[in-house]
Amino acid sequence: MKKTVHVVGAIIENDKQEIFCALRSPEMSLPNYWEFPGGKIEDNETPEQALIREIQEEFNCEIAVSEKVEDTTYEYEKVIVRLETYMSTILNGTPTALEHAETRWVPRNQLRSLDFAPADIPAVEKLAIEK
Repeated sequence: MKKTVHVVGAIIENDKQEIFCALRSPEMSLPNYWEFPGGKIEDNETPEQALIREIQEEFNCEIAVSEKVEDTTYEYEKVIVRLETYMSTILNGTPTALEHAETRWVPRNQLRSLDFAPADIPAVEKLAIEK
């Protein structure tokens, strides 16, 4: 039976309506896919707490988490991923990629041009038609 992993992703938007996207490095699982940054929810953490911690650890900046955008379950080859994405804003610092291959700020209407991990696609679709 496949393991289910519960993860969260931050849809960090700046004042130009650009979304912060991160490219998974070749060393990571699901290499070379773009994603909304985040990670696994640890025991006794809320999704919001997990996001704040993960963004601090992976991008060395502090975020505020607001409304939930999407809750998607996607079955990959080896694992089932439940991904909850939340709108977020940067409170402090500039995101610096400590683990990812690349990051970029992408206008909402250009999100579809990136090769996102399958679990992220429903949120991408939602964002692309919103504004």
